[in-house]
Amino acid sequence: MYLPRHILTRLSPHRRHFSHSAAAVLHPPEPEPEPLTYLDGFPRPNAKHDETILAVPRSDSGKNISAKERRSGRVPSIVFEQEDGQHGGNKRLISVRTDQIRKLVNHLGRSFFLSRLFHLEVRTQFDSDDVVESVRVLPRKVHLKAGTDAPLNVTFIRAPSHALLKVDVPLVFRGEDVSPGLKKGAALNTINRTVKYLCPADIIPPYIDVDLSELDVGQKLVMGDLNVHPALKLLQSKDEAVCKIMGQRVSEIQKKSK
Repeated sequence: MYLPRHILTRLSPHRRHFSHSAAAVLHPPEPEPEPLTYLDGFPRPNAKHDETILAVPRSDSGKNISAKERRSGRVPSIVFEQEDGQHGGNKRLISVRTDQIRKLVNHLGRSFFLSRLFHLEVRTQFDSDDVVESVRVLPRKVHLKAGTDAPLNVTFIRAPSHALLKVDVPLVFRGEDVSPGLKKGAALNTINRTVKYLCPADIIPPYIDVDLSELDVGQKLVMGDLNVHPALKLLQSKDEAVCKIMGQRVSEIQKKSK
């Protein structure tokens, strides 16, 4: 049976109409997440190594252009987006100073250079105050010339606070002097010197400590044993070996007994 709408309204005295503002009260927006910070007990970047990398725009690319840049004391480079750690975009061709990149890589070490955030300032000219772009970046790749370690090219990723970035974090081994296995004359077999993590940009670790102080002969540490910030996501198998305490070969023991 069909009932007109005004009759249905009268038959439903408890029916209520909600405005958009009332709906907003019933379903308040989710609060903004708290910013991530480095936790006590975990490595954090040393402020004394903070440095602004200066750059100038570069309009063209190619083998001949890159060679000309290097002869002029500049390293052809690229800076792009990689906010979710998967996709790149918004590419800008730049050139950075060879002497500055060489100094940073030599001072920090290549793997530590690639796990550290820097401030990048793109100017119209190196000696100009006219800034084209000022942004925080993570070096993604650095290509060094064999034999001289002169930087040939560098790739940077913009690193805003909300970005998730893939980082090969270097490992620092500690406790060799008290390791039971090493004190017995065994050797440390280092299988991996970096481990890949997906890191929130604000808490990229400059390195990860690896504690050898309790390792005896035949024991090993795997990637799942590493102690890191809980917001970091391991991108390799947690069962992959990092290092192992190797016993002496029989031939070495026989040589020492003679």
